[in-house]
Amino acid sequence: MTENRPVRLQAGHHNLDPHLDRYAARTAGMTASEIRALFAVASRPEVVSLAGGMPNLAALPLDTLSTQVAEIIAEDGLVALQYGSAHGIPVLREQICEIMALEGISAHPDDVVVTVGSQMGLDMVTRLFCDPGDIVIAEGPSYVGALGSFTAYQAQVTHVTMDDDGLVPEALRDALAQAEKHGKRVKFLYTIPNFHNPAGVTLAVERRAEILEICREYGVLVVEDNPYGLLGFDGQTYPALRSLDPDNVVYLGSFSKTFASGLRVGWVLAPHAVREKLVLAAESATLCPPTLNQMIVSRYLATHDWQGQIKKFQESYRERRDAMLTALEQHMPAGCSWTHPDGGFYVWVTVPPGVDTKAMLPRAVTARVAYASGTGFYADAFGSRQMRLSYCYPTPDRIKEGVRRLAAVLESEMDLMRTFGNVSPRTISGPQNPSPDTA
Repeated sequence: MTENRPVRLQAGHHNLDPHLDRYAARTAGMTASEIRALFAVASRPEVVSLAGGMPNLAALPLDTLSTQVAEIIAEDGLVALQYGSAHGIPVLREQICEIMALEGISAHPDDVVVTVGSQMGLDMVTRLFCDPGDIVIAEGPSYVGALGSFTAYQAQVTHVTMDDDGLVPEALRDALAQAEKHGKRVKFLYTIPNFHNPAGVTLAVERRAEILEICREYGVLVVEDNPYGLLGFDGQTYPALRSLDPDNVVYLGSFSKTFASGLRVGWVLAPHAVREKLVLAAESATLCPPTLNQMIVSRYLATHDWQGQIKKFQESYRERRDAMLTALEQHMPAGCSWTHPDGGFYVWVTVPPGVDTKAMLPRAVTARVAYASGTGFYADAFGSRQMRLSYCYPTPDRIKEGVRRLAAVLESEMDLMRTFGNVSPRTISGPQNPSPDTA
């Protein structure tokens, strides 16, 4: 058989993919998400899952919503169940502009493109701007779904450091200068400024204008992903990056965290010229977002006290956040540190040197607790000393029990390390407050 002849599968041999030589080159970097792979295990009732970021929808007025869905179909079914525009229905785009105004954004409905979740928007933006080999700057750590999109389009990710005040401007400037020095094309900065996923930190207001200025200086677009911006526990709403620089920021929004994730309704607010290409990209991807889902969201916004509902979500998540922070303080061994989020869904935990959170995960699942290991949130294999803990879905009591189980697993891991001499007790007691991206 010559070197270039396709491999024939033998009967009963299932390890080889007969389509292997047909795939596009860009599929080589496509791998399963570590977090998604956890879902099957984490959904078992005996396992306390601190891994996934599922919103807690128990506070939604389901009886009223079910009635309204029936009314939409009865009154406007011929529209709700028909194809629609790739742009999204006009009334919802107007309502989205009213929502963004809470963060200081002044926008026209024509510049809003409704998407099937904000993940679709992120995918379209990456498709529009990134050629293979282009650089995307992203915080380290960063949202796993974003890293997947960047990889799928063969973009290279350069991570920049965060601290307790979010993205560090000096680190951003250094990364852009290095890329310029080596002739690399940086297409955009991808950032989650508010209640970061997974780090839980928020970009300091005084840093926002500086970061935008740095990106303008280097001719780099900013992609602002803001699904958690209205979920601050003290009720504070931060000024969106888009509000400070409308011409150089693409804004991604979503109803998944503030209403219902299963409806998959998000949006992109883009500079006018970019909007035209986004509509074309949306047409080629889905033809149009589901009209019924958009009408459900629009009716909810028009007839419910949706801001009051968000306050209920804030209270629920704050109670869960408090339960997690208290449990971490009570149970986690010396040498561990964690962020203290003021909103959103996540706490980012750093464990002592020598502990590998990815290697430890199967033992944690055996002990009936699940988390997301830090390596899934980096494109460069960092994060082995980190884990993301989600407090949004379990009850406070389940959170406390999950942290107790996790701490026991970690204690056992550290005892083994001491026994086999892999790390000294002095090292284990290490610094108490490293920055969120300590590797």
